Amino acid sequence: MLKLFLDTKPSAESPVAHLVRNYPIKSEHVIAHIRKATQGEILLANTHPFRREMWGRYWIFAHNGDLKNFEPGPGCYYNPVGSTDSERAFCYLMEKLRAKWCQPPQLDELFAEVARLAEEIRGYGVFNFMLSNGEVLFSHCSTHLHYIVRQAPFHEAHLVDDDVTVDFSTVTTPQDRVAVIATQPLTDNEHWTQLEPGQLILFRDGAPLLSRL
Repeated sequence: MLKLFLDTKPSAESPVAHLVRNYPIKSEHVIAHIRKATQGEILLANTHPFRREMWGRYWIFAHNGDLKNFEPGPGCYYNPVGSTDSERAFCYLMEKLRAKWCQPPQLDELFAEVARLAEEIRGYGVFNFMLSNGEVLFSHCSTHLHYIVRQAPFHEAHLVDDDVTVDFSTVTTPQDRVAVIATQPLTDNEHWTQLEPGQLILFRDGAPLLSRL
């Protein structure tokens, strides 16, 4: 079951952030986003991640960047509720995919089309994004995006912005594999892979499966 938590307050003051920190959430895909609000008012309708249904599944989208003069026309299936460039890009992307296929295509075909659309939208500005349907996750780099895959044997990780160390061996099993994608590396004692500008990667089961630059 998909759970979506949204809040307009800064993360340091957010009751939702406190809830997520203390609520025992377990999921194969988690997308978290702190909005800079380059376009659109500070409203719940403008808060990431955005959600739409396609092919009988919910799709979640979060965008880091700024798209200038991106004003696609109204869609037949998807239209923005809020006033952000991010939601417009999400609806445009979903509209094009839904118009192309009425049923889910083969994964390699879907990946190729998402890559094409990402390159098109990237022409309007900075377009770092994550898109997931709960089974796979697309990550697109426009400027800055990094990832790390953690699997057994798990080790300790030290946070970049705080003197905190996490021992992942105490919160995982030997069968676990976890991919973490972030704008910048979150730890300073692990090797993070930097994506190239324009690169799209598809993750499944905690590992990169497809990549295109």
